[in-house]
Amino acid sequence: MGCHDKELSILFIDDGDITKLNEQYLNRKGPTNVLSFPMAGEIVPGVASTMLGDVVVSVDTAIRESKEMCEPLSHTIDRLLIHGVLHLLNYDHEKSMLDAELMEKEEKRLMALITLFFTRPVMEG
Repeated sequence: MGCHDKELSILFIDDGDITKLNEQYLNRKGPTNVLSFPMAGEIVPGVASTMLGDVVVSVDTAIRESKEMCEPLSHTIDRLLIHGVLHLLNYDHEKSMLDAELMEKEEKRLMALITLFFTRPVMEG
């Protein structure tokens, strides 16, 4: 993804806390599944940061989505983390249909890599 030297902060919280963040930073009511807070670029002039940003996941919402989509919770969490990281990398599904399609395509590509990596048999030698 071209960000080998970047740091990422991940926070797992409940619906109550993500509702507060959603209202405070996006002016949206209620809980959401994932929020991203980019920190890439120069935050302080002249000081380069290795911090890509923060991804905040609501575990409560992830559990509900997992049940609704009949998928393992770990799969839902992976999907939400990928979605959040892609937002940090300037993907935005709310800009246009084309942007939404590009983001969805990249989400599917990355989920396939995770699935491949974690389902590959371990070779002993």
